[in-house]
Amino acid sequence: MNGGDEGVVASEEPLQPLEWKFSQVFGERAAGEEVQEVDIISAIEFDKSGDHLATGDRGGRVVLFERTDSKNQHGSRKDLENTDYSNSRHPEFRYKTEFQSHEPEFDYLKSLEIEEKINKIKWCQTATGAVFLLSTNDKTIKFWKVQEKKVKKISDMNIDPSKANGNGSIASSSNSCILKPHLANGGSSDKAYSYLSSDFSFPPGGLPSLRLPSVASHETSLLARCRRVYAHAHDYHINSISNNSDGETFISADDLRINLWNLEISNQSFNIVDVKPTNMEDLTEVITSAEFHPTHCNTLAYSSSKGSIRLVDLRQSALCDSHAKLFEEHEAPGSRSFFTEIIASISDIKFAREGRYILSRDYMSLKLWDINMDSGPVSTFRVHEYLRPKLCDLYENDSIFDKFECCLSGDGSRVSTGSYSNLFRVFGCAPGSTEATTLEASKNPMRRQVPTPARPSRSIGNSITRVVRRGAENTGVDANGNSFDFTTKLLHLAWHPSENSIACAAANSLYMYYA
Repeated sequence: MNGGDEGVVASEEPLQPLEWKFSQVFGERAAGEEVQEVDIISAIEFDKSGDHLATGDRGGRVVLFERTDSKNQHGSRKDLENTDYSNSRHPEFRYKTEFQSHEPEFDYLKSLEIEEKINKIKWCQTATGAVFLLSTNDKTIKFWKVQEKKVKKISDMNIDPSKANGNGSIASSSNSCILKPHLANGGSSDKAYSYLSSDFSFPPGGLPSLRLPSVASHETSLLARCRRVYAHAHDYHINSISNNSDGETFISADDLRINLWNLEISNQSFNIVDVKPTNMEDLTEVITSAEFHPTHCNTLAYSSSKGSIRLVDLRQSALCDSHAKLFEEHEAPGSRSFFTEIIASISDIKFAREGRYILSRDYMSLKLWDINMDSGPVSTFRVHEYLRPKLCDLYENDSIFDKFECCLSGDGSRVSTGSYSNLFRVFGCAPGSTEATTLEASKNPMRRQVPTPARPSRSIGNSITRVVRRGAENTGVDANGNSFDFTTKLLHLAWHPSENSIACAAANSLYMYYA
Protein backbone atom coordinates (compact mmCIF):
# COMPACT_ATOMS: atom_id res chain seq x y z
CA MET A 1 0.00 0.00 0.00
CA ASN A 2 3.02 2.26 0.26
CA GLY A 3 3.36 4.69 -2.58
CA GLY A 4 7.08 5.01 -3.20
CA ASP A 5 9.73 7.11 -1.54
CA GLU A 6 10.13 9.83 -4.13
CA GLY A 7 7.72 12.69 -4.44
CA VAL A 8 6.63 15.95 -2.97
CA VAL A 9 8.92 16.39 0.02
CA ALA A 10 12.09 14.96 -1.53
CA SER A 11 14.06 18.14 -2.28
CA GLU A 12 16.51 19.53 0.27
CA GLU A 13 16.45 23.23 -0.65
CA PRO A 14 13.24 25.24 -1.11
CA LEU A 15 12.51 25.92 -4.74
CA GLN A 16 12.37 29.48 -6.00
CA PRO A 17 8.90 30.78 -6.92
CA LEU A 18 8.13 30.43 -10.61
CA GLU A 19 7.54 33.39 -12.88
CA TRP A 20 4.51 32.54 -14.97
CA LYS A 21 4.10 33.83 -18.52
CA PHE A 22 1.20 33.81 -20.93
CA SER A 23 1.53 31.24 -23.71
CA GLN A 24 -1.71 30.90 -25.69
CA VAL A 25 -5.44 31.39 -25.59
CA PHE A 26 -8.09 29.54 -27.59
CA GLY A 27 -11.62 30.92 -27.87
CA GLU A 28 -10.82 34.36 -26.52
CA ARG A 29 -13.89 36.54 -26.07
CA ALA A 30 -14.16 40.03 -27.43
CA ALA A 31 -15.05 42.80 -24.98
CA GLY A 32 -18.75 42.64 -24.21
CA GLU A 33 -19.25 39.38 -26.09
CA GLU A 34 -21.87 37.16 -24.50
CA VAL A 35 -20.83 33.61 -23.67
CA GLN A 36 -23.13 30.85 -24.88
CA GLU A 37 -23.90 28.28 -22.20
CA VAL A 38 -23.02 25.35 -24.47
CA ASP A 39 -19.53 26.76 -25.11
CA ILE A 40 -18.44 26.86 -21.46
CA ILE A 41 -15.56 24.44 -20.86
CA SER A 42 -16.37 21.75 -18.28
CA ALA A 43 -13.33 19.41 -18.43
CA ILE A 44 -9.58 19.63 -19.20
CA GLU A 45 -7.07 16.78 -19.41
CA PHE A 46 -3.47 16.33 -20.65
CA ASP A 47 -2.41 12.90 -21.85
CA LYS A 48 0.55 11.15 -20.20
CA SER A 49 3.06 12.43 -22.75
CA GLY A 50 1.82 16.01 -22.53
CA ASP A 51 1.68 16.20 -26.33
CA HIS A 52 -2.11 16.15 -26.42
CA LEU A 53 -4.72 18.15 -24.56
CA ALA A 54 -8.48 17.56 -24.52
CA THR A 55 -11.29 19.81 -23.38
CA GLY A 56 -14.99 19.07 -23.02
CA ASP A 57 -17.81 21.61 -22.87
CA ARG A 58 -21.40 21.88 -21.74
CA GLY A 59 -22.58 21.33 -25.30
CA GLY A 60 -21.24 17.76 -25.28
CA ARG A 61 -18.29 18.50 -27.57
CA VAL A 62 -14.72 17.28 -27.11
CA VAL A 63 -11.95 19.42 -28.60
CA LEU A 64 -8.43 18.03 -29.07
CA PHE A 65 -5.20 20.04 -29.23
CA GLU A 66 -1.71 18.77 -30.06
CA ARG A 67 1.75 20.00 -29.19
CA THR A 68 3.60 21.57 -32.11
CA ASP A 69 6.88 22.96 -30.75
CA SER A 70 8.25 19.55 -29.68
CA LYS A 71 7.63 18.11 -33.15
CA ASN A 72 9.42 20.90 -34.99
CA GLN A 73 12.85 20.40 -33.43
CA HIS A 74 14.77 19.13 -36.43
CA GLY A 75 18.52 18.99 -36.94
CA SER A 76 21.48 16.89 -35.89
CA ARG A 77 21.84 15.56 -32.38
CA LYS A 78 24.80 17.88 -31.78
CA ASP A 79 22.78 20.93 -32.81
CA LEU A 80 19.93 19.91 -30.53
CA GLU A 81 22.29 19.39 -27.60
CA ASN A 82 23.79 22.85 -28.08
CA THR A 83 20.39 24.53 -28.12
CA ASP A 84 19.44 26.31 -24.91
CA TYR A 85 15.87 25.10 -24.45
CA SER A 86 15.56 26.59 -20.99
CA ASN A 87 15.21 30.04 -22.52
CA SER A 88 14.02 29.42 -26.05
CA ARG A 89 11.57 26.56 -25.66
CA HIS A 90 8.02 27.79 -25.62
CA PRO A 91 5.14 25.31 -25.30
CA GLU A 92 2.75 25.68 -28.19
CA PHE A 93 -0.40 23.76 -29.02
CA ARG A 94 -2.60 23.85 -32.06
CA TYR A 95 -6.20 22.89 -32.64
CA LYS A 96 -6.37 19.31 -33.89
CA THR A 97 -10.02 18.31 -34.20
CA GLU A 98 -13.34 18.25 -32.38
CA PHE A 99 -16.32 15.93 -32.29
CA GLN A 100 -19.74 15.68 -30.71
CA SER A 101 -19.34 13.22 -27.87
CA HIS A 102 -22.75 13.38 -26.18
CA GLU A 103 -26.22 14.56 -27.12
CA PRO A 104 -29.03 15.63 -24.77
CA GLU A 105 -31.24 12.70 -23.81
CA PHE A 106 -34.44 12.08 -21.88
CA ASP A 107 -34.97 9.28 -19.39
CA TYR A 108 -38.62 8.40 -19.90
CA LEU A 109 -38.73 6.01 -16.95
CA LYS A 110 -37.63 8.69 -14.49
CA SER A 111 -38.89 11.70 -16.47
CA LEU A 112 -35.44 13.28 -16.29
CA GLU A 113 -33.48 15.26 -18.83
CA ILE A 114 -29.89 14.08 -19.21
CA GLU A 115 -27.54 16.93 -20.07
CA GLU A 116 -24.96 16.56 -22.81
CA LYS A 117 -22.36 18.35 -20.64
CA ILE A 118 -18.98 16.58 -20.50
CA ASN A 119 -18.13 15.92 -16.83
CA LYS A 120 -14.74 14.22 -17.24
CA ILE A 121 -12.25 13.22 -19.95
CA LYS A 122 -9.50 10.62 -19.51
CA TRP A 123 -6.83 9.66 -22.03
CA CYS A 124 -6.17 5.96 -22.64
CA GLN A 125 -3.11 4.22 -24.06
CA THR A 126 -2.29 5.07 -27.66
CA ALA A 127 -1.80 2.43 -30.35
CA THR A 128 -1.06 2.29 -34.08
CA GLY A 129 -0.95 6.05 -34.47
CA ALA A 130 -4.41 6.55 -32.99
CA VAL A 131 -5.37 8.21 -29.71
CA PHE A 132 -8.05 6.82 -27.41
CA LEU A 133 -10.02 8.60 -24.73
CA LEU A 134 -12.98 8.21 -22.40
CA SER A 135 -15.58 10.92 -22.00
CA THR A 136 -18.65 10.97 -19.78
CA ASN A 137 -21.72 13.04 -19.07
CA ASP A 138 -24.02 12.42 -16.10
CA LYS A 139 -25.05 8.91 -17.16
CA THR A 140 -23.11 7.52 -20.13
CA ILE A 141 -19.40 6.88 -20.70
CA LYS A 142 -18.03 6.62 -24.24
CA PHE A 143 -14.75 5.23 -25.56
CA TRP A 144 -13.42 7.17 -28.56
CA LYS A 145 -10.77 6.42 -31.14
CA VAL A 146 -9.34 9.39 -33.04
CA GLN A 147 -7.18 8.52 -36.01
CA GLU A 148 -5.84 10.12 -39.16
CA LYS A 149 -7.47 8.70 -42.25
CA LYS A 150 -5.84 9.20 -45.64
CA VAL A 151 -8.18 10.33 -48.38
CA LYS A 152 -7.40 8.21 -51.45
CA LYS A 153 -8.18 9.23 -55.01
CA ILE A 154 -7.72 7.55 -58.40
CA SER A 155 -4.65 9.12 -59.96
CA ASP A 156 -4.07 6.93 -63.05
CA MET A 157 -6.75 5.42 -65.28
CA ASN A 158 -6.54 2.54 -67.74
CA ILE A 159 -7.35 4.77 -70.74
CA ASP A 160 -4.73 7.00 -72.23
CA PRO A 161 -6.19 10.52 -72.44
CA SER A 162 -4.16 11.30 -75.59
CA LYS A 163 -6.15 8.65 -77.46
CA ALA A 164 -9.51 10.28 -76.71
CA ASN A 165 -11.29 12.12 -79.54
CA GLY A 166 -12.46 15.72 -79.19
CA ASN A 167 -12.33 17.23 -75.76
CA GLY A 168 -13.42 14.10 -73.92
CA SER A 169 -11.60 13.69 -70.62
CA ILE A 170 -10.96 10.69 -68.50
CA ALA A 171 -13.31 11.95 -65.85
CA SER A 172 -16.10 12.63 -68.28
CA SER A 173 -15.68 9.33 -70.09
CA SER A 174 -15.80 7.36 -66.87
CA ASN A 175 -18.54 9.32 -65.19
CA SER A 176 -20.92 10.02 -68.04
CA CYS A 177 -22.17 6.47 -68.34
CA ILE A 178 -25.91 6.41 -67.68
CA LEU A 179 -27.34 3.25 -66.22
CA LYS A 180 -29.85 1.45 -68.49
CA PRO A 181 -32.28 -1.35 -67.59
CA HIS A 182 -30.71 -4.75 -68.24
CA LEU A 183 -32.27 -8.00 -69.44
CA ALA A 184 -31.42 -11.49 -68.26
CA ASN A 185 -27.97 -12.87 -69.15
CA GLY A 186 -26.51 -9.38 -69.45
CA GLY A 187 -28.54 -8.22 -72.43
CA SER A 188 -29.68 -4.64 -72.80
CA SER A 189 -33.01 -3.26 -73.91
CA ASP A 190 -31.17 -0.64 -75.97
CA LYS A 191 -28.93 -2.48 -78.42
CA ALA A 192 -27.42 0.70 -79.73
CA TYR A 193 -26.38 1.74 -76.22
CA SER A 194 -22.68 2.20 -75.57
CA TYR A 195 -21.17 2.36 -72.08
CA LEU A 196 -18.62 4.93 -73.26
CA SER A 197 -19.44 8.52 -74.03
CA SER A 198 -19.95 9.42 -77.66
CA ASP A 199 -16.76 11.52 -77.88
CA PHE A 200 -14.47 8.58 -77.15
CA SER A 201 -13.37 5.75 -79.45
CA PHE A 202 -10.93 2.89 -79.00
CA PRO A 203 -7.68 3.14 -80.92
CA PRO A 204 -7.34 0.92 -84.00
CA GLY A 205 -6.43 -2.59 -82.98
CA GLY A 206 -7.69 -2.02 -79.42
CA LEU A 207 -5.73 -1.28 -76.27
CA PRO A 208 -2.30 -2.96 -76.22
CA SER A 209 -2.45 -3.68 -72.47
CA LEU A 210 -4.80 -3.51 -69.50
CA ARG A 211 -3.76 -1.18 -66.70
CA LEU A 212 -5.76 -1.20 -63.48
CA PRO A 213 -6.53 2.22 -61.98
CA SER A 214 -3.93 3.26 -59.41
CA VAL A 215 -4.92 4.95 -56.16
CA ALA A 216 -2.84 7.63 -54.44
CA SER A 217 -3.21 9.30 -51.05
CA HIS A 218 -3.64 13.02 -51.37
CA GLU A 219 -4.56 14.35 -47.92
CA THR A 220 -5.37 13.22 -44.40
CA SER A 221 -8.38 13.91 -42.27
CA LEU A 222 -9.02 13.14 -38.61
CA LEU A 223 -11.85 10.76 -37.88
CA ALA A 224 -13.34 10.29 -34.41
CA ARG A 225 -15.21 7.06 -33.95
CA CYS A 226 -17.10 5.87 -30.88
CA ARG A 227 -15.84 2.36 -30.20
CA ARG A 228 -17.92 1.52 -27.13
CA VAL A 229 -20.71 2.96 -25.00
CA TYR A 230 -20.84 2.10 -21.28
CA ALA A 231 -24.40 2.91 -20.21
CA HIS A 232 -27.18 2.01 -17.75
CA ALA A 233 -24.85 1.40 -14.80
CA HIS A 234 -25.42 4.56 -12.72
CA ASP A 235 -28.61 5.74 -11.05
CA TYR A 236 -26.97 8.99 -9.97
CA HIS A 237 -24.77 11.53 -11.73
CA ILE A 238 -21.28 10.35 -12.67
CA ASN A 239 -18.68 12.61 -11.06
CA SER A 240 -15.45 10.73 -11.86
CA ILE A 241 -13.82 8.30 -14.24
CA SER A 242 -10.26 7.03 -13.82
CA ASN A 243 -8.03 4.69 -15.82
CA ASN A 244 -6.20 1.84 -14.14
CA SER A 245 -2.45 1.43 -14.58
CA ASP A 246 -3.06 -2.05 -16.01
CA GLY A 247 -4.34 -0.39 -19.20
CA GLU A 248 -7.36 -2.70 -19.29
CA THR A 249 -9.85 -1.41 -16.72
CA PHE A 250 -11.28 1.85 -15.42
CA ILE A 251 -13.67 3.01 -12.71
CA SER A 252 -16.68 5.30 -12.82
CA ALA A 253 -18.13 6.89 -9.69
CA ASP A 254 -21.46 8.51 -8.90
CA ASP A 255 -22.85 9.82 -5.61
CA LEU A 256 -23.33 6.38 -4.05
CA ARG A 257 -21.46 3.76 -6.09
CA ILE A 258 -18.17 3.06 -7.82
CA ASN A 259 -18.17 0.60 -10.73
CA LEU A 260 -15.24 -1.25 -12.29
CA TRP A 261 -15.25 -1.71 -16.07
CA ASN A 262 -13.14 -3.55 -18.61
CA LEU A 263 -12.44 -1.34 -21.62
CA GLU A 264 -13.31 -4.21 -23.96
CA ILE A 265 -16.66 -5.04 -22.32
CA SER A 266 -19.38 -2.40 -22.43
CA ASN A 267 -22.40 -4.41 -21.26
CA GLN A 268 -21.06 -5.46 -17.86
CA SER A 269 -19.50 -3.72 -14.88
CA PHE A 270 -18.73 -4.72 -11.29
CA ASN A 271 -19.92 -2.68 -8.35
CA ILE A 272 -16.90 -2.36 -6.03
CA VAL A 273 -18.02 0.40 -3.64
CA ASP A 274 -21.61 0.96 -2.51
CA VAL A 275 -22.39 3.48 0.21
CA LYS A 276 -26.16 3.49 -0.34
CA PRO A 277 -27.95 2.75 2.95
CA THR A 278 -30.95 0.43 3.15
CA ASN A 279 -33.05 3.42 4.13
CA MET A 280 -32.15 6.59 2.21
CA GLU A 281 -33.12 8.66 5.24
CA ASP A 282 -29.99 7.29 6.91
CA LEU A 283 -27.74 8.73 4.18
CA THR A 284 -25.06 10.95 5.75
CA GLU A 285 -22.45 11.34 3.00
CA VAL A 286 -21.94 10.85 -0.72
CA ILE A 287 -18.97 10.05 -2.95
CA THR A 288 -17.57 13.19 -4.58
CA SER A 289 -14.47 11.99 -6.47
CA ALA A 290 -12.52 8.79 -7.14
CA GLU A 291 -9.17 7.95 -8.71
CA PHE A 292 -6.98 4.90 -9.26
CA HIS A 293 -3.46 4.80 -7.84
CA PRO A 294 -1.04 5.72 -10.67
CA THR A 295 1.10 2.56 -10.33
CA HIS A 296 -0.74 0.06 -8.09
CA CYS A 297 -3.59 -1.43 -10.09
CA ASN A 298 -5.27 -2.81 -6.95
CA THR A 299 -5.51 0.51 -5.11
CA LEU A 300 -7.92 3.41 -5.50
CA ALA A 301 -8.99 6.40 -3.42
CA TYR A 302 -12.33 8.13 -3.15
CA SER A 303 -13.44 11.24 -1.30
CA SER A 304 -16.69 12.10 0.43
CA SER A 305 -18.90 15.07 1.19
CA LYS A 306 -17.80 14.85 4.83
CA GLY A 307 -14.22 15.74 3.98
CA SER A 308 -12.72 12.25 4.28
CA ILE A 309 -10.64 10.21 1.83
CA ARG A 310 -10.73 6.42 1.82
CA LEU A 311 -8.05 4.20 0.35
CA VAL A 312 -9.39 0.90 -0.96
CA ASP A 313 -7.54 -2.34 -1.75
CA LEU A 314 -9.36 -4.37 -4.41
CA ARG A 315 -7.60 -7.56 -3.24
CA GLN A 316 -9.43 -7.56 0.09
CA SER A 317 -12.92 -8.37 -1.19
CA ALA A 318 -15.14 -8.13 -4.24
CA LEU A 319 -17.24 -5.39 -2.63
CA CYS A 320 -14.91 -2.94 -0.90
CA ASP A 321 -17.23 -1.74 1.84
CA SER A 322 -14.35 -1.59 4.30
CA HIS A 323 -11.47 0.76 3.52
CA ALA A 324 -7.79 0.03 3.99
CA LYS A 325 -7.04 3.56 5.24
CA LEU A 326 -9.07 6.61 6.19
CA PHE A 327 -7.75 10.16 5.89
CA GLU A 328 -9.64 12.95 7.61
CA GLU A 329 -8.89 16.06 9.61
CA HIS A 330 -10.85 16.40 12.82
CA GLU A 331 -12.40 19.81 13.42
CA ALA A 332 -11.40 21.92 16.39
CA PRO A 333 -13.80 21.68 19.35
CA GLY A 334 -16.40 24.44 19.37
CA SER A 335 -15.75 25.46 15.77
CA ARG A 336 -18.73 23.67 14.25
CA SER A 337 -21.35 25.74 12.46
CA PHE A 338 -24.14 25.30 9.92
CA PHE A 339 -21.59 25.57 7.10
CA THR A 340 -18.94 23.25 8.54
CA GLU A 341 -20.00 20.15 6.62
CA ILE A 342 -20.70 22.03 3.39
CA ILE A 343 -17.27 23.63 3.18
CA ALA A 344 -15.56 20.39 4.27
CA SER A 345 -16.93 18.51 1.25
CA ILE A 346 -14.07 17.47 -1.05
CA SER A 347 -14.69 18.40 -4.68
CA ASP A 348 -11.60 16.78 -6.23
CA ILE A 349 -8.68 14.48 -5.42
CA LYS A 350 -5.52 13.76 -7.40
CA PHE A 351 -2.65 11.33 -6.81
CA ALA A 352 0.87 12.63 -7.24
CA ARG A 353 2.76 10.85 -10.03
CA GLU A 354 4.65 8.52 -7.67
CA GLY A 355 1.43 7.67 -5.83
CA ARG A 356 2.62 8.50 -2.33
CA TYR A 357 0.69 11.75 -1.96
CA ILE A 358 -2.94 12.69 -2.51
CA LEU A 359 -4.03 16.27 -3.13
CA SER A 360 -7.59 17.18 -2.15
CA ARG A 361 -9.63 20.34 -2.66
CA ASP A 362 -12.46 21.44 -0.43
CA TYR A 363 -14.22 24.78 -0.62
CA MET A 364 -11.78 26.65 1.61
CA SER A 365 -8.44 24.97 1.03
CA LEU A 366 -6.09 22.51 -0.63
CA LYS A 367 -4.75 19.65 1.49
CA LEU A 368 -1.82 17.37 0.76
CA TRP A 369 -1.96 13.89 2.30
CA ASP A 370 0.78 11.27 2.71
CA ILE A 371 -0.79 7.82 2.27
CA ASN A 372 1.66 6.49 4.87
CA MET A 373 0.37 8.95 7.48
CA ASP A 374 -3.36 9.03 8.22
CA SER A 375 -3.23 11.32 11.28
CA GLY A 376 -3.80 14.44 9.17
CA PRO A 377 -2.66 16.31 6.06
CA VAL A 378 1.03 17.02 5.53
CA SER A 379 0.25 20.52 4.25
CA THR A 380 -2.78 22.79 4.10
CA PHE A 381 -3.00 25.67 1.63
CA ARG A 382 -5.73 28.17 2.45
CA VAL A 383 -7.35 29.41 -0.73
CA HIS A 384 -10.67 30.95 0.32
CA GLU A 385 -10.09 31.93 3.93
CA TYR A 386 -11.09 35.52 3.13
CA LEU A 387 -14.58 34.21 2.23
CA ARG A 388 -15.34 32.85 5.69
CA PRO A 389 -17.28 35.99 6.76
CA LYS A 390 -19.33 35.76 3.54
CA LEU A 391 -20.51 32.15 3.84
CA CYS A 392 -24.15 33.19 4.33
CA ASP A 393 -24.13 35.15 1.07
CA LEU A 394 -22.35 32.34 -0.74
CA TYR A 395 -24.96 29.89 0.53
CA GLU A 396 -27.80 32.11 -0.68
CA ASN A 397 -26.42 32.34 -4.23
CA ASP A 398 -25.27 28.66 -4.27
CA SER A 399 -21.61 29.60 -4.80
CA ILE A 400 -20.70 27.61 -1.71
CA PHE A 401 -21.48 24.45 -3.71
CA ASP A 402 -19.01 25.28 -6.52
CA LYS A 403 -16.71 22.35 -7.26
CA PHE A 404 -13.12 23.51 -7.85
CA GLU A 405 -10.57 21.07 -9.28
CA CYS A 406 -6.94 20.74 -8.26
CA CYS A 407 -3.73 19.51 -9.87
CA LEU A 408 -0.08 18.75 -9.07
CA SER A 409 3.06 19.42 -11.08
CA GLY A 410 4.76 16.42 -12.66
CA ASP A 411 7.60 16.49 -10.11
CA GLY A 412 5.14 16.94 -7.23
CA SER A 413 6.81 20.12 -5.97
CA ARG A 414 3.83 22.44 -6.59
CA VAL A 415 0.05 22.33 -6.48
CA SER A 416 -2.60 24.51 -8.08
CA THR A 417 -6.32 25.22 -7.94
CA GLY A 418 -8.83 27.78 -9.17
CA SER A 419 -10.78 30.54 -7.49
CA TYR A 420 -13.20 33.37 -8.27
CA SER A 421 -12.68 36.36 -10.61
CA ASN A 422 -10.94 33.91 -12.99
CA LEU A 423 -8.01 33.65 -10.58
CA PHE A 424 -5.97 30.56 -9.84
CA ARG A 425 -3.35 29.82 -7.19
CA VAL A 426 -0.01 28.04 -7.33
CA PHE A 427 1.61 26.85 -4.07
CA GLY A 428 5.00 25.31 -3.45
CA CYS A 429 4.76 22.21 -1.27
CA ALA A 430 8.45 21.39 -0.70
CA PRO A 431 9.73 21.90 2.87
CA GLY A 432 10.53 25.54 3.56
CA SER A 433 8.79 26.81 0.44
CA THR A 434 6.80 30.04 0.83
CA GLU A 435 5.58 30.09 -2.77
CA ALA A 436 1.94 31.18 -2.94
CA THR A 437 1.23 32.87 -6.25
CA THR A 438 -2.08 34.34 -7.40
CA LEU A 439 -2.59 34.48 -11.15
CA GLU A 440 -5.38 35.68 -13.41
CA ALA A 441 -6.63 33.83 -16.49
CA SER A 442 -5.80 36.60 -18.92
CA LYS A 443 -2.94 37.62 -21.21
CA ASN A 444 -1.30 39.31 -18.23
CA PRO A 445 -1.43 36.60 -15.53
CA MET A 446 0.62 38.54 -12.95
CA ARG A 447 -1.64 41.62 -13.15
CA ARG A 448 -3.43 40.90 -9.89
CA GLN A 449 -0.45 39.64 -7.95
CA VAL A 450 -0.84 40.32 -4.22
CA PRO A 451 1.43 39.66 -1.23
CA THR A 452 1.01 36.13 0.11
CA PRO A 453 2.62 35.79 3.54
CA ALA A 454 3.23 32.30 4.84
CA ARG A 455 2.67 31.08 8.36
CA PRO A 456 5.55 29.33 10.07
CA SER A 457 5.28 25.56 9.90
CA ARG A 458 5.20 23.38 12.98
CA SER A 459 7.10 20.14 13.26
CA ILE A 460 5.31 16.83 13.87
CA GLY A 461 7.92 14.21 14.34
CA ASN A 462 11.25 13.32 12.82
CA SER A 463 11.27 14.95 9.40
CA ILE A 464 7.57 15.26 8.65
CA THR A 465 6.26 18.80 8.62
CA ARG A 466 2.65 19.84 8.61
CA VAL A 467 2.44 23.19 6.86
CA VAL A 468 -0.35 25.73 6.78
CA ARG A 469 0.12 28.24 3.98
CA ARG A 470 -2.14 31.17 3.30
CA GLY A 471 -3.09 32.44 -0.14
CA ALA A 472 -4.13 36.00 -0.86
CA GLU A 473 -6.17 36.63 2.28
CA ASN A 474 -7.83 39.96 1.68
CA THR A 475 -11.42 40.85 2.40
CA GLY A 476 -12.84 40.21 -1.05
CA VAL A 477 -10.82 43.01 -2.67
CA ASP A 478 -7.90 42.42 -5.00
CA ALA A 479 -4.66 44.40 -5.31
CA ASN A 480 -6.36 46.95 -7.57
CA GLY A 481 -9.22 47.54 -5.18
CA ASN A 482 -11.73 45.61 -7.28
CA SER A 483 -14.30 43.42 -5.60
CA PHE A 484 -14.12 39.71 -6.35
CA ASP A 485 -16.62 38.53 -8.93
CA PHE A 486 -18.32 35.32 -7.81
CA THR A 487 -19.97 34.82 -11.21
CA THR A 488 -16.62 34.30 -12.96
CA LYS A 489 -15.03 31.19 -11.52
CA LEU A 490 -12.08 29.12 -12.64
CA LEU A 491 -13.18 25.57 -11.86
CA HIS A 492 -11.12 23.48 -14.29
CA LEU A 493 -7.36 23.35 -14.80
CA ALA A 494 -4.62 20.82 -15.58
CA TRP A 495 -0.83 20.74 -15.12
CA HIS A 496 1.40 19.40 -17.88
CA PRO A 497 2.82 16.01 -16.78
CA SER A 498 6.49 16.88 -17.34
CA GLU A 499 6.80 20.67 -17.65
CA ASN A 500 5.74 23.74 -15.72
CA SER A 501 2.81 24.50 -17.96
CA ILE A 502 -0.82 24.98 -16.88
CA ALA A 503 -3.99 24.93 -18.96
CA CYS A 504 -7.08 26.49 -17.38
CA ALA A 505 -10.61 27.31 -18.45
CA ALA A 506 -12.27 30.68 -17.99
CA ALA A 507 -15.83 30.23 -19.31
CA ASN A 508 -15.40 29.32 -23.00
CA SER A 509 -11.72 30.36 -23.21
CA LEU A 510 -8.76 28.03 -22.78
CA TYR A 511 -5.70 29.81 -21.39
CA MET A 512 -2.22 28.31 -21.27
CA TYR A 513 0.74 29.48 -19.20
CA TYR A 514 4.36 28.37 -18.75
CA ALA A 515 7.20 29.10 -16.35
